[in-house]
Amino acid sequence: MNKILVVDDEEMMLMMAERILSRKYEILTATTGEEAIKIFENERPDMILSDLMMPEMDGYELHRILQEKSEEPVPIMFMTADESDESETKGFEVGAADYIRKPFRPDVLLRRVGNIIEHLDKIHGLEAAVSTDSLTKLLNKSASHEKISEMVKKSSGALLLLDLDSFKLINDVYGHGAGDKILILFAELIKKVIRENDLAGRMGGDEFIAFLEKISDENVLKTKATFLNEQLLISAKNLLGNDMEIPLGTSIGAVFVPDEGRDFQKLCEKADKALYEVKQHGKHGISIFGANHSKKISMVEGISQIRMILGERNNESGAYFVEFNIFKQIYRFLVRLAENYKLGLILMQFTLSGDFSEEFKEILLKSLRKSDCVTQNGKKFLILLPEVSEEDSLKIRDRIISRLDKNLAVAINFEQEKII
Repeated sequence: MNKILVVDDEEMMLMMAERILSRKYEILTATTGEEAIKIFENERPDMILSDLMMPEMDGYELHRILQEKSEEPVPIMFMTADESDESETKGFEVGAADYIRKPFRPDVLLRRVGNIIEHLDKIHGLEAAVSTDSLTKLLNKSASHEKISEMVKKSSGALLLLDLDSFKLINDVYGHGAGDKILILFAELIKKVIRENDLAGRMGGDEFIAFLEKISDENVLKTKATFLNEQLLISAKNLLGNDMEIPLGTSIGAVFVPDEGRDFQKLCEKADKALYEVKQHGKHGISIFGANHSKKISMVEGISQIRMILGERNNESGAYFVEFNIFKQIYRFLVRLAENYKLGLILMQFTLSGDFSEEFKEILLKSLRKSDCVTQNGKKFLILLPEVSEEDSLKIRDRIISRLDKNLAVAINFEQEKII
């Protein structure tokens, strides 16, 4: 319900205006300009209906003061018993939305106030549409920048940058429609961890921002991060099915204001550095930037979520292909394992003379077991075969070579070594 402040030094006029307007609006009343200013600061009414001629402070002066105290134009309609055109002209010159003479008819007052409120609602509706992200209904990027930038200049609190972890996999596996639903779910969860005076927005894609006013406790932020991670996974499984194995969660970088300044852009840069720390330590957690908070990273602790983070995505048949540096780590681990448990371990190397690496890679992956590991280093392909005898390894070599296209002009050099 729209809120209207009625200002008049005559009690009878206040009672009359209140009786007429209270059918459709919430009415506040004041008998002096000074009282009206206090009510305005506390209640922020949608419009003012003010007598023009009052002792101590007239309607013109009241309007001027209220405009100075408000970041947005204050719609005001003047009431007066003055019959001259001069007062009406001056009223419009100072920015009055309308002007009505006393005594007024109830239907005329209602219609004129209604016109102002309707116009105001349209303006607010347009402003909301321009500043709101159409999918999540949070603030959009430009509105987030504008509103949070203003808030950090004058308020204390915590600025948060939030990223959805593994969100691309949702789009890849379940489609963009499911991805949109996940974004909406996450936005609803963010709304649950912020209060009425806090701000939250979507910066684009799966990136979000929030400012939590008057929050300075690390534990409060960690509790909110835990809630978001736990509830997001539960909500995603409810939406996509309990067999959903994508490690969906959120990584959060935080910075306290004004501890780290009040410049929005610099605060975002610091929060982004903290966010990077979370990403580097396994995701699904929160890091707080600052001299007193550096490296204080709170990560998810539930073993079920840890298992999902560690687990292989898109678990396909065929050999396990990894980058060369990772292959080195796997090699060292398998050597230890083979030595300890007396297991066989064969290292193969194929060196190509021609340029058909992608074709050969596909042949390797399809010719080997899921427990075998493959990497590429230039034109060399290395293969680790656990628990394989030398005799069987040669059969594997022959199977790989037999699958080569006979029309390809290529020479392959083959080497093999039994590690254990």
